[in-house]
Amino acid sequence: MSEQQIKITLAQLNPTVGDVTGNAAKARAAREKAKADGADLVVLSELFIAGYPPEDLVLKPAFQSACRAAIEELARETRDGGPAVLIGTPWVEDGKLYNACALLDGGSIAALRFKANLPNYGVFDEKRLFARGPASGPVTVRGVRIGVPICEDIWLEESEDYENVVECLAETGAEILIVPNGSPYARDKADLRLSIVVARVTESGLPLVYLNEMGGQDELIFDGASFALNADLTVAAQLPAFEESITTLTWRKTADGWRCNGPITPQLEGDKADYAACVLGLRDYVRKNGFPGVLLGVSGGIDSALCAAIAVDALGADKVRGVMLPFRYTAQVSLDDAAKLAAALGIRYEILPIADAVNGFETILAPVFKGLERDITEENLQARARGTLLMAISNKTGAMVVTTGNKSEMSVGYATLYGDMNGGFNPIKDIYKTEVFRLSSLRNAWKPDGALGPSGEVIPVNIIIRPPTAELRENQTDQDSLPPYDVLDAILERLVEREEPLATIIEAGFDRDVVTRIDRLLNIAEYKRRQAAPGVKVTRKNFGRDRRYPITNRFRDFGKALPAPDETLVTRTSRASAEAFEG
Repeated sequence: MSEQQIKITLAQLNPTVGDVTGNAAKARAAREKAKADGADLVVLSELFIAGYPPEDLVLKPAFQSACRAAIEELARETRDGGPAVLIGTPWVEDGKLYNACALLDGGSIAALRFKANLPNYGVFDEKRLFARGPASGPVTVRGVRIGVPICEDIWLEESEDYENVVECLAETGAEILIVPNGSPYARDKADLRLSIVVARVTESGLPLVYLNEMGGQDELIFDGASFALNADLTVAAQLPAFEESITTLTWRKTADGWRCNGPITPQLEGDKADYAACVLGLRDYVRKNGFPGVLLGVSGGIDSALCAAIAVDALGADKVRGVMLPFRYTAQVSLDDAAKLAAALGIRYEILPIADAVNGFETILAPVFKGLERDITEENLQARARGTLLMAISNKTGAMVVTTGNKSEMSVGYATLYGDMNGGFNPIKDIYKTEVFRLSSLRNAWKPDGALGPSGEVIPVNIIIRPPTAELRENQTDQDSLPPYDVLDAILERLVEREEPLATIIEAGFDRDVVTRIDRLLNIAEYKRRQAAPGVKVTRKNFGRDRRYPITNRFRDFGKALPAPDETLVTRTSRASAEAFEG
């Protein structure tokens, strides 16, 4: 490093949880690139060597030892005089497990920093895994004092448990803040991240580098989108979203501190970002779990059409297989549209009529059902026959079944357990039906960079404009059982994402009977959702990691106005509790 500059390489990479050897190889390759760029330091994301989030895997002593051994080997390799490495790792110290960052330089572990503020909300569960680290001072790299707050160390608001790590770093002489993150994607998350970083830069007066993980891990998507701000809040650099990037930034010392003018990549927003997240999530789930490809039931409907397009964009047409499973209620237009979709996407496509299977089930069940009226049971036999056939093909070929239910259906239970819910992963599980329509139209006009599918119209327009139907009985449409999707989704967004009381939703202008019915369906479908395949998270609150309701649950909100809290009682109770504690 010359006297007035330091080169920092941001390695925005896609680790795999548990693949310690593979993750170390990625770190090694990033360091070689940084070395070629003349960098002084290469930075990798939170818990990079383990993959993030490792969940309870990180409690396994053998895994802890494997991570430590990999870090020690990487440290020894830095004796070559190349760039230092700042890398996230689990670390056991004095019998306690920490979420740590290790600075590797000169052939040794030059410094360790432990995460102080452990998130315990939404998708995060770190308080049960890690011990809290102390707020520590900066580490020194080539004479520059670098502050290393780890992810939540810059996120938490002031509270009783909050450790102001950034304030401590500023007071102990940090010159640049570098924040390794494992920050999952959610709609509009970029604005939130920027506001958090602006607050930390403003209060510390220091430039800040926000280095985020990229890739899919089960339901979570890490979009990367790493960036840096100068101390005057100008954007110093912006890395791309939804793709790996190794970028070297040159920081120069000025009279006002350190500054950088690096590359700025335009970011995807809104529906485009959601679509890219769905593609990345399916791609990494399939590849990281070793499936040779995927198959899905292609019904001629919009949900399976969008999933097929996502699958081709993620994996390529040669790894996607579509199966049409018609019965007597399947309209010719559905057969036509499904064939057009398969041709447009270039996927393998076949038709397997299910009449023999359904009729066989009905014959077997006839003595048991004698004297009982036909009802939804017989409809569900169709879905379960389809699910069985898809799973059989999966067993035989090794290809994973993609399940195609949207968030509206998952919410109200408009899906058949062990039927159309069969599958290994669902790319649109967190996408409401109205958003399915939008994303389908969007994909016909645009595709993300790196997508492996064809450009242009890949979802026949008739699939988008045709009234949705499960085709389980004659002339059926979804709206026979559900309110219009624009109404349904607006209610569900208030119930699921916002957790609004029914009275508030009704006061907003929604029909009381419709709201109470949808709330009832949401509650009684919990047992189905517990058995649903995992799927990409794109909203603030998905079914799974974010929203964990009990299946057995007798509470119901009947839409009555809530009584005002008795502040006198609250105050009196609080005082009594305090007195009891002091006594």
